[in-house]
Amino acid sequence: MSETMDINDIVKYLPHRYPFLLVDRVVELELGKSIKAIKNVTINEPFFQGHFPGYPVMPGVLIMEALAQAAGVLSFKSEGRMPSDGTLYFFAGIDNARFKRQVLPGDQLTLCVEMVAQKRGIYKYQAKAYVGDELAAEADLMCAERKVNK
Repeated sequence: MSETMDINDIVKYLPHRYPFLLVDRVVELELGKSIKAIKNVTINEPFFQGHFPGYPVMPGVLIMEALAQAAGVLSFKSEGRMPSDGTLYFFAGIDNARFKRQVLPGDQLTLCVEMVAQKRGIYKYQAKAYVGDELAAEADLMCAERKVNK
């Protein structure tokens, strides 16, 4: 069964806050399998002031971070955990990253992440970001589950 989440739900499962919260909505979520989320890219994003003045482009590292945050939501929901429980999922690795299209103000980034493996608190994902039907970026991501003292 597929699940959706609005921003009020997302902030319960991601410890990130503005300006670093990069997931606006979850449109599909299958526990232990996959997530499809949305990042609305607006000219008001603080990084556009310096990347690049006169030709604003979303930094590739932030596209990867948005994909990792979507993976984090998938992991938290799949494992029945929340940041308030003292659990965090840290970005642990990235392989095979490729950037296929620039992401510009006004674009809607669709974040598609599939969980491919999980063993002893280490999660592996295949992640793709689209603008419309066009592939913007893809990578193999890895996150590590850790208990933290707050």
